[in-house]
Amino acid sequence: MLRAALIGFGSSGKSTLFQLMTSVKETGRAAHGKGEATVGISKVPDARLDKLAAMYNPRKKTPATVEFTDLAMPAGTGGAQALVDVAAYKNADALVHVLRAFQDPSVPHPTGSVDPARDAQAMEDELILADLGVVERRLERLEKDLKKNRTADLEREREVLLQCKTALEEGRPLRALDLKGDDLKRLRGYQFLSAKPLLVVINLDESQLGDGGIERAAAATGLTGFLSRAATGAVAVCGKIELEIGQLDAADAAAFLADLGLAESGLNRVIRGSYDLLGYISFLTSGEDECRAWSIPRGTPAQLAAGEIHSDIQRGFIRAEVVSYDHLMARGSMAACKDHGEVRLEGKEYIVQDGDIINFRFAT
Repeated sequence: MLRAALIGFGSSGKSTLFQLMTSVKETGRAAHGKGEATVGISKVPDARLDKLAAMYNPRKKTPATVEFTDLAMPAGTGGAQALVDVAAYKNADALVHVLRAFQDPSVPHPTGSVDPARDAQAMEDELILADLGVVERRLERLEKDLKKNRTADLEREREVLLQCKTALEEGRPLRALDLKGDDLKRLRGYQFLSAKPLLVVINLDESQLGDGGIERAAAATGLTGFLSRAATGAVAVCGKIELEIGQLDAADAAAFLADLGLAESGLNRVIRGSYDLLGYISFLTSGEDECRAWSIPRGTPAQLAAGEIHSDIQRGFIRAEVVSYDHLMARGSMAACKDHGEVRLEGKEYIVQDGDIINFRFAT
């Protein structure tokens, strides 16, 4: 399962968005104090799965999911140093930074003023400092280890960590380094915070929503430069509107969004943004028992994709019977797609595409 962890300064709307995305209510968080993480699951919105389920009327419909983590932060800070020892944050695939851009005198900002660009950089600095401490401690241990037993692996690890140390001391996050192969693997065990892909969620006033999308929101909040950095994505939401939507049924929520000129809720964009930032796609399986979306990294070959369903299918893989979602919707049935030659038999090296509907043939 994909894992994303929320970060943010006080009064940013971080915990409210977490509750809305995961349906984890405040009563369910009461036992958690500061420094304790709360985990919730969000369904990845996918209209293709909804239409597939309408076609097959299965007993069960299972969307792809993202696991979100929220942490009660120390007042007045982002608390990045505290995250270093929290397993759910160390193990997260990405960080989601909720930035306050809304004005509300009844909800004071910890610093006294609302400045999203300042807060984005301040949090980045906290992540960098937290990682720098980890690097320095590991380098100290490495020096001792190298004196006892000098190996090529330890020397290369030291070189990579010194490269990281230089970047961090210059104020650059580790996600900006172009590390590959074995060097990237060497760092995985440290789970550096600033190395994780970053999704910035700009929490706007209702009056700031409108045409222009994220580019307009970034320009209005001074975040254009920050968002141009490597492995950094962004989504704009309005927490106040999301709260109102959360109290409506599906039909009323859709009408409310239409009145505002919005195609979907901001929460859906956050969930999908986290999914996309990590380079994941969904393939689909369909039938009378279940229609389901499966998460895989972009570029995954068919045999490995089969393993997402069951390891036995991966081991016994023979062929993948594949039809594109668009073809199935246009024809109306799998039989019609077969009649028109649109169902393909692919081998184990076939690269699964987003929206492929697949039936795996395998030997037991």
